[in-house]
Amino acid sequence: MRLVIGHWLLVMSLAFVATPAFAAPAVKATAKEQHPSVVRVNATDQPWDFFHPWSKRAPYSRRALGTVLSGGRVLVTAELVANANYVELEKAEGGDRMPARVECVDYEANLALLKPEDDKFLNGIKPLDVSDAQVGDHVSVWQLESTGALLATDALVTTVEVSKYPIDDTSLLTYRLTSSLQYREGSFTVPVVVGSKVIGLLMRYDTRTQNVDVIPGPVIDHFLRDAADKHYGGFPRAGVNFAPMRDPQLRRFVGIGDDINGGVYVTQVQKGSPGDLAGIRPGDVILEIGGKAIDQDGNYVDKLYGKISMVHFISLHNDGEKVPFKIFRDRGVQQIDVTLQHRAASDYVIEPYVIDKAPKYYVLGGLVLQELSRQYLKEWGEFQKKAPERFVYYDRYQSELFENDPRKHIVILSHVLPTPSTIGYEELSYVVITKINDVPLMSLEDVARALQNPVNGFHKVEFEDNPRVIYLDAKQTEQDAAALMKNYGVPAISRLE
Repeated sequence: MRLVIGHWLLVMSLAFVATPAFAAPAVKATAKEQHPSVVRVNATDQPWDFFHPWSKRAPYSRRALGTVLSGGRVLVTAELVANANYVELEKAEGGDRMPARVECVDYEANLALLKPEDDKFLNGIKPLDVSDAQVGDHVSVWQLESTGALLATDALVTTVEVSKYPIDDTSLLTYRLTSSLQYREGSFTVPVVVGSKVIGLLMRYDTRTQNVDVIPGPVIDHFLRDAADKHYGGFPRAGVNFAPMRDPQLRRFVGIGDDINGGVYVTQVQKGSPGDLAGIRPGDVILEIGGKAIDQDGNYVDKLYGKISMVHFISLHNDGEKVPFKIFRDRGVQQIDVTLQHRAASDYVIEPYVIDKAPKYYVLGGLVLQELSRQYLKEWGEFQKKAPERFVYYDRYQSELFENDPRKHIVILSHVLPTPSTIGYEELSYVVITKINDVPLMSLEDVARALQNPVNGFHKVEFEDNPRVIYLDAKQTEQDAAALMKNYGVPAISRLE
């Protein structure tokens, strides 16, 4: 059974730049002997086409390295198996192959566990343990030559910090390495190793700076422990936005005396989040979390990494775990217990990802209706610059814009398929639909209910911007349905689940 998770978000302003996987090397790595602790992983992925949500794109293949762990499991990045139709394991030596299933996947932590269909397939392959690393440690990035020989490239751990992960709504611990990596086919996912222990998986590589960002051992260890449970909870968050408190005027405004040195200022508490349910509110100052003092920048002192963001400390806890927050409020100190929880992607007004499931849609007489999601925006590629500006704005600032909005999701008109019902509306696209037949749309599921009661024989469709309203003949849209499905290859007028 595949388990998928999302999380509550504790927001910080951190930069993220996606970079290519590998390019030409600057320094040649050293070839080593064959190593039994990794297998090749071949995945055939087929994502949905969000511009034509009733169909899929052409399948494509990815090849990677999987790290063999105890219990007959193989660790890879979640990106490798996203929307996978087929996954198989291949032994580095001999080329024996075996179909595999995705046992657990967390797209926000970018981690997945695979299991071969036959548990005996991994017999004789030495599993690796998971460990951690510190700044200054020398590690090895493993790749495989086409012959199966190991290519181990030396790397230096230069930074340990909290940074954005590929989903871009999740900030977790990250190791940054400096290394010159060679291009090798099948290097979509590669392990980073010290001795007989894996300390991380490569997440991204910048060929210009030769910086390697790695999903670190503590994140992997949390994922594995959670995956062992029947209910995968993931990495919890508090749902609290904060700002540093280095400004002495802000500290005086809040009323903090000279006897309190640290603390961060709560700027926003997401509605319905763990912090909100516990009673944290804007204007509070967080002084301690779980007994860990928080400094003016939102850092605490970790026994392994030194000063690091409190986001990491929160993420170390389990889903549903109660953690005491010491706060300063009304010129006094008090404790609030916060039950940390994850936040599913579907709980966002604009979902940060829609993976391993088909997108919802409704075709009304040729109007293609969908719910706005970041997966839809990503169809533009560099969507921050190319996608409709209003949609990008909504996505970026949704926590502020829709904090008190009753809508669960935003229904949009993506584009129009020309039919007799849509004559004159062919150029209409990329607008938000607010009502149909005077029924407010809280989500796409409301469309079917709204269409049951036409207004004087017409479907009245209202928009957030111009044109404010259009009308479709209700009988004509019904008559056009069969021809529309045939002409445009639409298998069904709607998919709402």
